[in-house]
Amino acid sequence: MASEWWRSAVIYQVYPRSFADSNGDGIGDLPGITSRLEKIAELGADAVWLSPFQPSPQNDAGYDVADYVGVAPLFGTLEDFDALLARAHQLTLKVIIDLVPNHTSSEHEWFKAALAAGPGSPERERYLFRDGRGHGGNEPPNNWQSVFGGGAWTRVTEADGTPGQWYLHLFDVTQPDLNWRSPVVRESFRDILRFWLDRGVDGFRVDVAHGLIKAEGLPDYTPPKPRSMGGGHTGAEDVEDKPETAPYWGQDGVHEIFREWHQVLAEYDGDRALCGEAWVEPLSKLAQWVRPDEMQQTFNFSYLLTEWQAEAQREVITESLEAFESVGAPATWVLSNHDVLRHTTRLALSFESPQGAGVGPRDIPNLPERHFALRRGRAATALMLALPGSAYLYQGEELGLPEVADLPDDARQDPTWFRTGGERYGRDGCRVPIPWEAEAPAYGFSPSGASWLPQPPEWAELARDEQESDPGSTLAMYHELLNLRREHALGEGSLEFLEGYGEDVVAFRNQDVTVISNLGGWDFYLPDGRVIGASAPVGRNLPPDTTVWMVTE
Repeated sequence: MASEWWRSAVIYQVYPRSFADSNGDGIGDLPGITSRLEKIAELGADAVWLSPFQPSPQNDAGYDVADYVGVAPLFGTLEDFDALLARAHQLTLKVIIDLVPNHTSSEHEWFKAALAAGPGSPERERYLFRDGRGHGGNEPPNNWQSVFGGGAWTRVTEADGTPGQWYLHLFDVTQPDLNWRSPVVRESFRDILRFWLDRGVDGFRVDVAHGLIKAEGLPDYTPPKPRSMGGGHTGAEDVEDKPETAPYWGQDGVHEIFREWHQVLAEYDGDRALCGEAWVEPLSKLAQWVRPDEMQQTFNFSYLLTEWQAEAQREVITESLEAFESVGAPATWVLSNHDVLRHTTRLALSFESPQGAGVGPRDIPNLPERHFALRRGRAATALMLALPGSAYLYQGEELGLPEVADLPDDARQDPTWFRTGGERYGRDGCRVPIPWEAEAPAYGFSPSGASWLPQPPEWAELARDEQESDPGSTLAMYHELLNLRREHALGEGSLEFLEGYGEDVVAFRNQDVTVISNLGGWDFYLPDGRVIGASAPVGRNLPPDTTVWMVTE
């Protein structure tokens, strides 16, 4: 890999509560992760990204942080984290942790102090408290809506029992937004960064990195229609091509914050990295987040949201490479994460799935046939892993796990489900604990058989131990392609599109590897050359929904 490891790294996302449970309570934990790290290293990943494990009431699965410098007892202790970090480094895996700076939990001591201190106090300056509009301040300060549904403002009752100010929460009511114009907030987070850097973490994935600064005056705003095929804790409903920018996303003031953070990371050895979750379009604007003095990476959601269509794929790949290269940053590629439908389901949908909608029982009759969806998902993975730059994998995608649609209503936990009265299913379907061993309780996720979300019975055949002995398994494909990616240095390469393959084919060369992906409905004849990797068995013809890697003589 390049000396700056993050430029070409394959980064594996671990969603702690769904990865491995060591104590049998049905919720994954840090010792469980540590016990399975070797499997991530064997797969061929370079780094692990951990979703939040800090103290939290878990109203939004840990993205409601009550203490930024600790570990939730649910997941273990600081000593458990140190052991995880040490084992990862022993396996030459970098460790990135989630940081959630847009909002805290309402259980955070800062917010409790803000409620107690009252209007106009320094404590309230940490958050976005405002007086209401209308008679007696009975109406919210503006018309903003929560990403999770419903209004984005909640009124508090003051200490004397009277109706008081309103506070902003772009997500759940228990997630009050911080005021990033406050010097106290900025200083606090520089200290938080140093706490984890001192322990040895290699970087941070920054949640809602586009949302920290709100427009002056907090003006009213009505967002456009939600973008389809996305999902999650992101504000992606405002990903748009129109020039108007939502007053709570993508404001210029965020860049000053990340320049400060860049300087903090530069105090430490080892090429520490910031990766931003920034739902910003167009890509030319997103590239501003990864200028040389800001973040090292940002997620490429434009790529994730692109449909399985050849021209669209060529366009987004070209635009991505041009945008990121223009500022000297690596392109990043991602197909699945904890906020979106798993790509083995999403890319084969025949209907639109707006951001955050998820899928559930009422969608089951219209969901794609499983083997067809898996074939397409594998082809998309093989295309993605051949692209130059850094790639992100989401736990379980190496097993070909589909989105779980048949979760019972009483099992769902995503706040989106509750805040929309069941209109949107939310993100639980991509967060179901993953299967390790076909014959073990909870498929090896938990020794007791407990699982915080129910696992489908058909996951027995997708368990890791079943796939390890099958050379045609999805796991085997990931092993093969990740090894080839490293062997041929594709992450450090450059891309040249190849002509003459037809409008339904994406074909390019990276280093000495020719990559051909058939996104159409018909077979076509492969050129001469040696096949070194493929998403499905191939002969002289390349079938639909198949990607092949070749070395031409």
